[in-house]
Amino acid sequence: MREQSDISRRGLLGLTASVAALAHPGLASAAPTVLPRNAFTGVDAGKGVTAYTGIPYAKPPVGPLRFAPPERIGFPQDKRAWTKFGPPAIQNPTPSSVNPTSELGKALQTIFPTAAEVAAQSEDCLYLNVWTNAKQPETGRPVMVWLHGGGFATGSGAWPIYDGANLAAEDVVVVTLNHRLNVFGYADLPEAAGSGNAGMLDIVAALEWVRDYIYLFGGDPSNVTIFGESGGGAKVSYLLAMPRATGLFHRAIIQSGPGVKAVPANRAAALTTDLYTELGIAPGDIQALRAVPAERLVAAAAAAEARQPGAGFDRSGFAPVVDGGILPAQPWDPEAPSTAKNIPVMIGINRDEMTLFMASAPWFGRLDDAGLLKMASGILGPKAPAVLAALRKDFPDDSPTYLATHLVTYGRMFAGSVQIAERKAAQGGANVYMYMLEWGTPVGPFRSTHTLEIPLVFDNVDKARVLVGEGPEPQVLAKQMSAAWIAFARTGHPNTPLIPFWPHYEAEKRSVMMFNLKSRVVEDPYAATRKAVT
Repeated sequence: MREQSDISRRGLLGLTASVAALAHPGLASAAPTVLPRNAFTGVDAGKGVTAYTGIPYAKPPVGPLRFAPPERIGFPQDKRAWTKFGPPAIQNPTPSSVNPTSELGKALQTIFPTAAEVAAQSEDCLYLNVWTNAKQPETGRPVMVWLHGGGFATGSGAWPIYDGANLAAEDVVVVTLNHRLNVFGYADLPEAAGSGNAGMLDIVAALEWVRDYIYLFGGDPSNVTIFGESGGGAKVSYLLAMPRATGLFHRAIIQSGPGVKAVPANRAAALTTDLYTELGIAPGDIQALRAVPAERLVAAAAAAEARQPGAGFDRSGFAPVVDGGILPAQPWDPEAPSTAKNIPVMIGINRDEMTLFMASAPWFGRLDDAGLLKMASGILGPKAPAVLAALRKDFPDDSPTYLATHLVTYGRMFAGSVQIAERKAAQGGANVYMYMLEWGTPVGPFRSTHTLEIPLVFDNVDKARVLVGEGPEPQVLAKQMSAAWIAFARTGHPNTPLIPFWPHYEAEKRSVMMFNLKSRVVEDPYAATRKAVT
């Protein structure tokens, strides 16, 4: 896979360092053209891969930097051991979609360790992690930067399910990162520049770090793919619409998290007013707000969010804000952003996304047609009968319980993904590819549920048996999906000999790769539902 000679690798290494220094002359002294690999150490991750964890990419956003844009730091010159993940951002835990005391709930903590993150959380959270099999002076590997899930409230780049070793063994460099979340990352405070999108600016700062320093780990800063799931997919969607991120990545993958819209400015302003009211602080007193203990700020933010009116399928709460600058307009509504035109995009969902969120509901497995209609009417209003009729046509064998999960899966995840794919295809430029994971886990009633594709994309089946089940089937999917994701990162198209030819998405055919034990391409799958929900 690596065809360059050692001489050409050294030349590319020096050239990349020179370009980074020219782009950021203020950081030139911190971007050495020669830095022996033994100047920093990581952990042997197996298969010839080394993991470097807990690398700081910006100053701790505390004190006067709370709510402020991140302040970047240079690459350290002294010997460092990067062998421990940095702290996760302050978490804003939401009720678990799976009973945390159940056998499955306890098991899922091994791959999505939310409770452990709450114990380790810190405002000092701007750290990233790198997996690579490169040995200096090798360089030129595609870089895959993962943005974690958890909405905009929880999560970290250190979840075991995100371990990048198996992808890195295939000659890519994998990066995961932490950034500010919830009120710390997205409180819209006009008195603090960029505050409504500080968490997104953290990601931009991490991508700038990748541009300037990833060559030291064998990565090619001119071939960077951002990818993420759920909230991470929404972050990818928004980065595609942010001028500040232009040129920092070259391909994008949105998994089960289409970010068609962000929080409107008026809704963000109302939330800020309620936050100040909850804390008893005069509006605009940023100094007092910065002095509030983190625990009290989290509690006040949750109370402020609870006071906001329901937003339906629109983005609400402490999340990225359409501020006219950092996020100039609604990212994918009514059309694709111009900043995305030349970026190849892959987007998709899992067939049964919402089972993970609904399986613990008391009605699950007991819902009848009357209850389904009542639920649909509460969500969709007068549109409910038409959507239910379409769902029954596309899923004729499913019970009311699973039609209820489809109601939200296809009313939100599928509809948003189709909208992004349609609008990306309509603007011309680089291609967009759409997928759906059909294969379902044998675990519980979850089928092809939310998060199921993550261990398949990362080829981490053995780390996630609690979710994917036993036996050889999940590994078949993992080989297909990880190969397609790597191919996309290398070339901008996801074709690999392990799957049938995958054509790009266009309005005329609407070609979708259906990942299964025998994957196939289907034109306009679930067409009746698509027409009803989009």
